[in-house]
Amino acid sequence: MKLVTFLLISFAAVVLCEEEKPKVEKPDYGTIIGIDLGTTYSCVGVMSNGRVEIIANEQGNRITPSYVAFTEDGSRLIGDSAKNQLTTNPRNTIFDVKRLIGRKWTEEATQKDIKHFPFSVIEKNEKPNIYVKVGEESKEFAPEEISAMVLSKMKEVAEAYLGKKVTHAVVTVPAYFNDAQRQATKNAGTISGLTVLRIINEPTAAAIAYGLDKKNKEKAKGKERQVLVFDLGGGTFDVSLLTIDEGVFEVVATSGNTHLGGEDFDQRVIDHFIGVFNKKKGKDISKNARAVQKLRREVEKAKRALSSAHSTKVEIESLIDGEDFSETLTRAKFEELNNDLFLSTLEPVKKVIQDAKIEKAGIDDIVLVGGSTRIPKIQALVKEFFDGREPNTGINPDEAVAYGAAIQGSVLSGDSSTGDLLLLDVCPLTLGMELEGGVMAKIISRNTPIPTIKRDTFTTVHNNQQTVMTAVYEGERPMVKDNHFLGQFELTGIPPAPAGMPQIEVTFEIDANGILKVSAEDKATGNKRHIVIRNDKDRLKPDEIEKMIKDAEKFKEEDEKVRARIEAISSLEQYTYSMKNQLSPDGNLASKLSSSDLSLAQSKLADAVSWIDSNKNDMAKTKEDYVAKKTELERAIAPILEKLYAGEDKKKASRDEL
Repeated sequence: MKLVTFLLISFAAVVLCEEEKPKVEKPDYGTIIGIDLGTTYSCVGVMSNGRVEIIANEQGNRITPSYVAFTEDGSRLIGDSAKNQLTTNPRNTIFDVKRLIGRKWTEEATQKDIKHFPFSVIEKNEKPNIYVKVGEESKEFAPEEISAMVLSKMKEVAEAYLGKKVTHAVVTVPAYFNDAQRQATKNAGTISGLTVLRIINEPTAAAIAYGLDKKNKEKAKGKERQVLVFDLGGGTFDVSLLTIDEGVFEVVATSGNTHLGGEDFDQRVIDHFIGVFNKKKGKDISKNARAVQKLRREVEKAKRALSSAHSTKVEIESLIDGEDFSETLTRAKFEELNNDLFLSTLEPVKKVIQDAKIEKAGIDDIVLVGGSTRIPKIQALVKEFFDGREPNTGINPDEAVAYGAAIQGSVLSGDSSTGDLLLLDVCPLTLGMELEGGVMAKIISRNTPIPTIKRDTFTTVHNNQQTVMTAVYEGERPMVKDNHFLGQFELTGIPPAPAGMPQIEVTFEIDANGILKVSAEDKATGNKRHIVIRNDKDRLKPDEIEKMIKDAEKFKEEDEKVRARIEAISSLEQYTYSMKNQLSPDGNLASKLSSSDLSLAQSKLADAVSWIDSNKNDMAKTKEDYVAKKTELERAIAPILEKLYAGEDKKKASRDEL
């Protein structure tokens, strides 16, 4: 019997329970970190000694901007340093890449986003790619590569804290991410040098954090609780309803919008202020990337301020052509500009409640997650929808997802401190096949608990047909053209027969890891045949991933060279200026040297300063050049200092004799 090849479709991860624990010893993955790979900010956590630690980066911040920048000198910046120079380098600073990952070029959301990005996005193989200048070179990056850079940064943050290498991670994605977006995220992990053991849904991860919080565990002791997680972040929005009972987390229903978040709220305000400035000053800044990014930075600050204040001033010195910008933004105006977007967040809530067949009153806890849930109007709308009940704000909305991912990582590593954690997730979108006429035949409905197996029987449409070509889709629309294409397979070797006679059973199986396997069997003969997968344009090919891994390693090497070069420059400068200060008229060594020695030393140091100024920005100069220059300078200065210290020793000896 021939082996069946499977179409792999990556969904939300994870079932671990006592019955399913393998009898063999668990593989040693080392420490498994949990990463919340966010649209605007990312966060990393690890479980150690029975408690989760959210790890601060080198700036001391527990969340890191999901920004990558390339500077004129060819160096690469990731995180805070990249975001901090956005306004001076907008064309080569990349952000919000989560909005492009796994998407097609032709998607409406893609086309809408690229209009607002200061960096260039081009089409390549029907997918969006980022085009930037890296030093003197022009480079193209797939969204997966940029996400990989952010993941590698989070990996480095964890390694600096743990003091050892990290190779495995749990990475979170929005619950409503489709297959292509999930697979692209997993590929990003591979490119970054991480083995992604699980991709889990963000609201599910947040629910783990909430459910395992000591205070909430006490409250829920001995009874099942219905928990609704409302997760509104920088770029995506999810709502999930879970049942939590003694360490068992079961997702009942999920819904959301992968293109709604704080960035959209900011954009409404930015567009408003562009209009105001144009009206007052007669200048349209919408095409000036630097001016727009200055405005974006201040609008984000203003939005945060309005979470606690009722009004705030947005002021920018020299926004464009020497013209200053100064406007007041009130909370009321902010809410008016975003009213329709705020109201739209309630639709997935209604959908989840409807899908779960539960009354609002039957929900025990409403948990707010994601930075955008700090917006007072969002909190008020949720409270009003649930008839005046206060949402739970007890967990940190920025850190909850990474917290839950870290716990899941700990479970996968075999850590017993988490107890028997069982996480039952659902497939977020309906899976089906194309029938004659472009109709979608639903095989597995959305919100079906996983693992699951579903079967359906199909037949031929032509006499003596020996091959059946079937396309697999995900989505909720009745026609496949309106759904998301996953791939197609071909079943060959069907015995010739009249149309409608062959009985071909197709099986869709999602296992405990969220992997879908598609197989087909000719019932008349009992034979299973190969499923031949056609090229899925949404996915990177293995050789493309391999190339990106090598490119990422090259970047790491280049980053190391840049860092070493900067350290060598710093060391040379430190030595040169320290000696220069000590040999200046006010220095502590000048009066102790002969005039000829002093003149010689000062001349050598002046030459060194001149050399540094001439070569500092010359990228052709390497670490070795600066080390050699410092060695040369030290050799020139050392004999002069030796004379000085020899004289000091003689004086000391004569004093000792007296």
